[in-house]
Amino acid sequence: MLRARDKANAQAAIADVTEVLKRRHNNQIDFTVISQDDMLATVNSIMAMMTGVLLAIASISLIVGGIGIANIMLVSVRERMREIGVRRAVGATRNAILMQFLIEAIVIASIGGLVGLALGAGIIGVTRMAIPGLPVKLSPWIVFTALGFSAAVGVASGAIPARSAAALDPVEALRYE
Repeated sequence: MLRARDKANAQAAIADVTEVLKRRHNNQIDFTVISQDDMLATVNSIMAMMTGVLLAIASISLIVGGIGIANIMLVSVRERMREIGVRRAVGATRNAILMQFLIEAIVIASIGGLVGLALGAGIIGVTRMAIPGLPVKLSPWIVFTALGFSAAVGVASGAIPARSAAALDPVEALRYE
């Protein structure tokens, strides 16, 4: 391990070290000289790859979760047709029905987001115990971003079922069996 006097002289120091080691090894280059900048670049490229993989996994999870929530909400609309018909018959507006189902979808998605955050916090806690020097933490902006994405997934996946519930004719909904 060697240290250059300053960063400007690092490449010259690497060249000098390579030359000295080459002479000591009978003009054979059977060694590797790696600078801290090279190691940092390697670590950064690995971290960028891991970030991309985690982003892809998170995106797939959001899509699958959104599909699951949409299915739950569609079933909920079908099973509560009579309730929707009664509410519409006694004066509930289409907007009230729409908001009810949208809020339900947002609540379901937010609960999923909170469970995901709890699991993430648990993984971070275990990681910090296993590798104390690793600088991992759950920052507030990540929590708010995750909850915001969860709510957005709830809105996106609950929009179609909420619209179909709001568009039901009260008479047809009351006849539904």
